[in-house]
Amino acid sequence: MNLLNSDHFWQFACTLYAKPEQQITLLALQNQQGKNVNLCLLLLYLDSLNLSVNAQQLNELIDAISEFDTHALQPMRAARSYLKANQNTLSDYATIREELLSAELKLEKQQQHMLIEAVNEFELVKHTEPNNIELYLKAT
Repeated sequence: MNLLNSDHFWQFACTLYAKPEQQITLLALQNQQGKNVNLCLLLLYLDSLNLSVNAQQLNELIDAISEFDTHALQPMRAARSYLKANQNTLSDYATIREELLSAELKLEKQQQHMLIEAVNEFELVKHTEPNNIELYLKAT
């Protein structure tokens, strides 16, 4: 099997996330169910390639990004949210926001790269109608 490419995944993710209805759905999964948007995007990417993961592989993907998510991405989102709520007290909020968004985007890309590295270690199964996202949404 050919190894997956993180740049191709990034382009897929950016294209999908640019659709407002997809963005709303993914953010709802993140904020209401605690799901990881990049993992959701990877699973949708795998679906588009007719590749499926099993429950054990899904858990390995979750484990592969868990620490990074906890210590890098979540604090960045929390800081951005805090600053947004207090923007009236910040004299340079627009610049700070822009720089934080840029840093967050770089962290998102790094996490996607980590996911691709992890999934490239797997033996993926070709499937005519994979539904990887459903496996993730059913996981606790």
